Amino acid sequence: MTGPADHHIVIVGAGFSGIGAAINLDKAGLRDYLVIEAGDDVGGTWYWNTYPGIAVDIPSFSYQYSFEQLPDWSRTYARGRELKAYAAHCADKYGIRSRIRLRTKVLSATFDEQHDVWRLDTDAGDRVTARFLVNASGVLTTPNLPDIPGVHTFDGVTMHTARWDHDQDLTGQRVAVIGTGASAVQLIPEIAPIVKHLTVFQRTPIWCFPKFDVPLPAAARWAMRMPGGKTIQRLASQAYVELTFVVAAHYFTVFPLAKGAETAGRAYLRREVDDPVLREKLTPRYAVGCKRPGFHNTYLTTFNRDNVELVTDPIEAIAPGGVATAAGDTHEVDVLVLATGFKVMDPDNVPTYRVTGLGGRSLSRFWEEHRLQAYEGVSVPGFPNFFTVFGPYGYVGSSYFALIETQTHHIIRCLKRARRQRARRVEVTDEANARYFAEMMRRRHRQVFWQDSCRLANSYYFDTHGDVALRPATTLETVWRSHRFDLGDYRFTA
Repeated sequence: MTGPADHHIVIVGAGFSGIGAAINLDKAGLRDYLVIEAGDDVGGTWYWNTYPGIAVDIPSFSYQYSFEQLPDWSRTYARGRELKAYAAHCADKYGIRSRIRLRTKVLSATFDEQHDVWRLDTDAGDRVTARFLVNASGVLTTPNLPDIPGVHTFDGVTMHTARWDHDQDLTGQRVAVIGTGASAVQLIPEIAPIVKHLTVFQRTPIWCFPKFDVPLPAAARWAMRMPGGKTIQRLASQAYVELTFVVAAHYFTVFPLAKGAETAGRAYLRREVDDPVLREKLTPRYAVGCKRPGFHNTYLTTFNRDNVELVTDPIEAIAPGGVATAAGDTHEVDVLVLATGFKVMDPDNVPTYRVTGLGGRSLSRFWEEHRLQAYEGVSVPGFPNFFTVFGPYGYVGSSYFALIETQTHHIIRCLKRARRQRARRVEVTDEANARYFAEMMRRRHRQVFWQDSCRLANSYYFDTHGDVALRPATTLETVWRSHRFDLGDYRFTA
């Protein structure tokens, strides 16, 4: 490689995307890389998110790399602590820790057109250069703070679920939780038994379903150690995930499975919630699939407790001593918990740093002006030598690990071609990107998201353009395409 660069490749983020990319780069013989991570350790989402009750909502058998399947998960759905330990295990086993720089946040990345390298500025005050940049910063990264007047003037303790303060003891406290999304569904049942009073402020109810979350018996762990045992477990798990989200969401007009889920969700509500008035408040007005559902066995029953109050009046403002609603009530609280999720489809936060390509083009501005788009969810024209693991129209909604492996395979095919041709610049063509985006638009009519009631969901699936940047395809198709996409869709310049 010619030209001034500290590393051949820089990966931003040491969550599962960054770890998976690094491991597969090593396997491909591309060992000159650096991983830059803002946290004190690896794990990404599972490093930053430590709120009580945190767990995955994909079965453990699927929520792992295909090449590193553990036989000793403790439960069918792993807890956060166990997933963080799995990240550390993979980093150690595959020897990538020596090439991870922790406690360093990338602030910006600018493409140097003269030398065909990326220049990354960090919060440490230094600059790192690389021929190729792989974004693995994820989307469940930047906390979404609610736009509520006075939110910064509260006199008590304020916490976001994504940055939980374990020094705060909630025992006997008056606690308010703003939000009823996936994080709140896990948190609320955990803290309700210990607080004096829990007030839950709900803007939009969430569909909640029971979760087959049980400790794995010794027999199941033994079976995973038998020849073919892990493969069978994983195939069964993947089939379940594929059917319940991928097929149900992306092929709704062909297989309207979500309609049956709505019937099941209403029946579950009737069984779990005693008060019919409260049950009505907890019943969504939008179809299943418009918004990410919750899976929990005690979330709904928590609202039967005497010390739990559900408030559906809109919040007017945060007062120094509590939360004021549009109805004129002020709910006095000691601790304010913001369970308001992440900036998932916000172009300014995907990735988590400023990206400037050819001619000073801003990636966030490109997406604002031209809608979220990326060729095969990986590359954007005008941003050479830049690849992203979680790009628009890359993720189908199944196991995140399937996305990591397919997108990493796509990236490595490009990097290996660049190595063979001694290419200094690799860029997807405008024509290929436009063709892929047109295909995504052409295929999306089958998705569950385009029902009229989805307008009522307040779902982060929808961006500011009204698009849902999820790939309307099956996991198998994404695997096939990552191996078969035409490398001629890229320009390789020596």
